[in-house]
Amino acid sequence: MVLSLCVALAASASVYASTMPLPDSPAVEQRVDSMLSRLTLEQKVELLSGVDNFSTHAEPQMGLPAMTMSDGPYGVRGAGPSTAYAAGIGLAASWDPALAERVGEAMGRDARARGIHFLLGPGVNMYRAPQNGRNMEYYGEDPFLAGSMAVGLIDGVQSQGVVATVKHFAANNSEYDRRHLDTHIDERTLHEIYLPAFEMAVKQGHAGAVMSSYNLVNGDYPAENRMLGYDILQKGWGFDGIFMSDWGATSGPGHDWMKAFNAGLDLEMPAPDAFSAEHLLPALRDGTLSQVMLDDKVRRILRTAVRFGFLDRPQKDLSLSLFSLQNDQIALDGALEGLVLLKNEHQLLPLDASRIKTLAVIGPNADPAIASAGGSSHVDTFQAQSILTGITRLVGNKVHVLYSRGLPSAMEVFKQSTFATPDGQQGLLKETFNNDAFEGKPTSALVDQHVDQWKPELWTTPATHRQSIRWSGKFVPQHDGKYLFLTAAASEDTYVLYVDGKPVTAQPHREGQAPLYTTLTLRANQSVSVRLDYKPDVDYSRMGLGVIAIDDLIAPDARKMAAMADAAVVAVGFDPSSESEAYDRTFNLPWGQEALIEAVAAANRNTIVTVTSGGGYATEGWLDHVPALLQNWYPGQEGGTAIAQVLFGEHSPEGKLPISFERQWADNPVHDWYDAKPHPEGTHPSVTYGEGVFLGYRWYTSHPDKPQPLFAFGYGLSYASFQFSHMSAKQLPNEEAEISFDITNTSGREAADVAQVYVSDPSATVPRPERELKAFRKVRLKPGETQHVSLHLDRRAFAYYDVNAHGWKVDPGSFKVYVGDASNHTPLEADLTLTH
Repeated sequence: MVLSLCVALAASASVYASTMPLPDSPAVEQRVDSMLSRLTLEQKVELLSGVDNFSTHAEPQMGLPAMTMSDGPYGVRGAGPSTAYAAGIGLAASWDPALAERVGEAMGRDARARGIHFLLGPGVNMYRAPQNGRNMEYYGEDPFLAGSMAVGLIDGVQSQGVVATVKHFAANNSEYDRRHLDTHIDERTLHEIYLPAFEMAVKQGHAGAVMSSYNLVNGDYPAENRMLGYDILQKGWGFDGIFMSDWGATSGPGHDWMKAFNAGLDLEMPAPDAFSAEHLLPALRDGTLSQVMLDDKVRRILRTAVRFGFLDRPQKDLSLSLFSLQNDQIALDGALEGLVLLKNEHQLLPLDASRIKTLAVIGPNADPAIASAGGSSHVDTFQAQSILTGITRLVGNKVHVLYSRGLPSAMEVFKQSTFATPDGQQGLLKETFNNDAFEGKPTSALVDQHVDQWKPELWTTPATHRQSIRWSGKFVPQHDGKYLFLTAAASEDTYVLYVDGKPVTAQPHREGQAPLYTTLTLRANQSVSVRLDYKPDVDYSRMGLGVIAIDDLIAPDARKMAAMADAAVVAVGFDPSSESEAYDRTFNLPWGQEALIEAVAAANRNTIVTVTSGGGYATEGWLDHVPALLQNWYPGQEGGTAIAQVLFGEHSPEGKLPISFERQWADNPVHDWYDAKPHPEGTHPSVTYGEGVFLGYRWYTSHPDKPQPLFAFGYGLSYASFQFSHMSAKQLPNEEAEISFDITNTSGREAADVAQVYVSDPSATVPRPERELKAFRKVRLKPGETQHVSLHLDRRAFAYYDVNAHGWKVDPGSFKVYVGDASNHTPLEADLTLTH
């Protein structure tokens, strides 16, 4: 027996020459059991929590290393400069799981080059509303698309011997007060919309780890929710990897360590709190907690280490380059495939470098490069191409490129603003109070010429002694017109700005924040009183306040350059200070950007707008004035190169929207359900998913009488044209089907399109969306080429979640199958009858 075990283990170890994780096997389990048997109770408990913020505990006597983790939704973060790939939503816009696998392989190589064991990604929460500050990390509004892309990425990451950690489990679809928000969601909606991508990641991608979310789900934190962690994840889906907490998702008021232990949580990060020895050891010794359950948790940790070879080779692979040209090319491919051309009137694009002599590149997002958004997904790069540098490098001497930022920076607004104190001095009276309530006499009073200490920080150390600061004075407008009042603080700071005694902007106590602004109409020389009440969360000020006339926002040089040029590119959108985890963003573009677009478009009729964002935004004030709009998401470090290649026709745009792009926020089916409801003191703010399964395109296609999206799910323009034909739908045994059709490139240039298959169940016994995406295929075709495509639909493609049976059900009868390249453009359809 001993000899056979040694032979099995030796055979197991020999496989570690490959970086692919081992499949579950008796040899793996025997090795895990052997390790487990040598651990004391204290050592087992110690393994259930992290150490040093991003590592697990080591057990050197049995060869178990400390396993290191890194943020990684779209790049290895925190281990020095690394490759920044297109954000999750940009990767989803490629509709190309094979590309996702290549990106995953590159991320895995980046991780191995830095000795990282766990990559904390991908994120597969649904895009529910454009304001969610973390939309850019996720894969859009459809669970099948999201799951397919996630499986590709996971396969790639784990092929390099790195654990992929799918997150944030579950229903984490906003960042507003995320640590306290209670998501109220019915069973069917949870299973049909918000869990399938996780299920695919576990069952098909075999993700090594799953991370819990911060928000509550139906009254319980997911790390303490037995229905999610045990009943669904472990028992229902057969997940045998590590279920870990998000950082600090098990600590603080309202959390229950015993519920976390019993709910299936295996690993608490980043340090012991719920799973501290003080909590667990007495309860395990007296039988309050099960030692069998403890052993299962430890087995999952050890099993992952064994399967991924962490005991048998160094995780840092010194043969891999930290700076990799191979990975740079994959980053470029990801950016190219994800760019979505939304508008192209009069075929303005592609631009012809032989005919354009001067091009104006204008806007705050033109330079420097904005490769990634804020929070834990932000990646510092070795190098990144901005839109300005990408275009300039591409056109070389053929086109004269002019550049202007077009708008002042926030700090320029703060530093250039002029106020007067109550007694007439230049500046604002600053009073500091030795408490956080502006009570008593100020401990100091002085005059600040400017309020310009803003630092866009996140996750800072709270002050040990609280203070409050008040600035007061007046602002005197120089001429009639609209004036922008801009405020900005950071992290958990709070403030209220009053103008003439009325609050105009307010930042409540939340985990993070973006700059706020309001626009007021003022009369020349008629002063308004200004008071800013600020409560810093740290022991220093990081507040900014400024006022500027809208007429003065746009740089005169930008207008002149736009008028001089043959065409203009206006690069606008969000950035790490305005779109990030820990807070929601605005639906409107950041301050001043709409005015900039309108000014440039008025000066140059060949204006192209490129937008950096994690999702939709307001367009009704300016879109009719510009002939072309390119959505570039957060395109990674090669985004500027990719954008230039698409603008000048070296690459035909091929991205398709993974979201529905509403005309107005009010048109979104989530509009009436997104904002948290007021809550009594001591209770959790809550949101109800009242739209149910009718999310995004599921709502729009089911309600053709309601306002339709500006740009539909699956939509994206190309420089080529395609035709769908010869569709057939064949029923297979076991309520499955085969869908076949031809797609032809009817243009004179090579390009790619995405064939999308939607299923409708008009005879369903429960309300179902008019159509649901159930298969897709990216097809790359040469001019005039036709490809025959066959796609398989399994039983699940026709099923809905039956809340009575707590499982998936197919109502036999007539189904419709649609084929096209957008949810609202399906030129082919066929009837299909399914019987038991």
